[in-house]
Amino acid sequence: MTPASVQTAQSASHPEPTTAGDDPVLELEGLVMHFGPVRAVDGVSLRIRKGQVTALVGESGSGKSTVGRCIVRLVEPTDGAVRLGGTDVTHLSRKELRQHRRDVSIVFQDPAGSLDPRMLVGEVVGEPLRLQATRLNRRERSERIQESLRRVGLRPEVAERYPHELSGGQRQRVSLARALMSEPSLLVADEPTSALDVSVQAAVLNLLADLQRDIGFACLFITHDLSAVEYLADEIAVMYLGQLVEVGSRGEIFAHPRHPYTQALLSAAPVADPDKQRARTPVLLGDDLPSAMDPPSGCRFHTRCPVAVPRCAEEVPVLRSVGDGGTVACHLVEQDGTGPDIRTDAAPAATTTATSTTSTSTSTSTSTSESLT
Repeated sequence: MTPASVQTAQSASHPEPTTAGDDPVLELEGLVMHFGPVRAVDGVSLRIRKGQVTALVGESGSGKSTVGRCIVRLVEPTDGAVRLGGTDVTHLSRKELRQHRRDVSIVFQDPAGSLDPRMLVGEVVGEPLRLQATRLNRRERSERIQESLRRVGLRPEVAERYPHELSGGQRQRVSLARALMSEPSLLVADEPTSALDVSVQAAVLNLLADLQRDIGFACLFITHDLSAVEYLADEIAVMYLGQLVEVGSRGEIFAHPRHPYTQALLSAAPVADPDKQRARTPVLLGDDLPSAMDPPSGCRFHTRCPVAVPRCAEEVPVLRSVGDGGTVACHLVEQDGTGPDIRTDAAPAATTTATSTTSTSTSTSTSTSESLT
């Protein structure tokens, strides 16, 4: 979604912020997920409170979707703990998972691929009721399905259609209706708008915000779209190469990003004002892209960080509290939250590099912008 479309959505119906409760709905403690030699997730700890929307952001390959799949137990974590409402669900049996999946649901990136093409929409939406063996007769189940479709802005007669007869936006609304049928305490939204047309993204984003406000479920919002994050999220967790590098409130992250990688992400996101966009100095990260099969020693971002020091390559930074409540994993950030800003501190060096090696810098800038957005 572009910043302009989010501004349109905000002016149309900006949701009132939801007051998050103190009780954590989700707790991740040292979550690890390795696929053979690939270290997709490597020690992620995160808490989401009741009624809170936490955005998990980062470039492709950082492990965001894998975290979501570990939470709903589509894959079993290699190590660490996943607690839902205080209950450890990391290694539940197949029978025990049935109750767990009443409390947590997921909406996938591609609505066409997540809906069974052989089932009617009504059957898709009502499937959680069947799998969870709810004591409803046929009429009561039909009423629940129609109510769920109305809640996501679809007419009841859509229940008699097949998914391929619907548009992309309608299919994603069906996915939301199915996910919320069991009234979960936690919804994992994995890139719910990225597969949709720009004209539809704002409507689906507004729908998700309205549902979260009305129902009050906690939400892990996985996305690349920083404009959508600014509109929807209460808290932001930034992930790089399988690890969290910064966590903080939406206002603090956007106003004062502390980790160099967070600063690079925000620098790569376009702004709606053409004059401001042209006046921005590009942040040129190094072109040494590390692999999750063999991540760098020390800080995993040091091979691309323009302000890295020798300590960054030798010592792994700890995710620690700084400033007024945010957490960051960077050796160069002081306890009071102050530290370098690569958008300004590294600008002269970046300009010199761009002047002396124009072709190389242009290529690096292009690849950086593509990977971060």
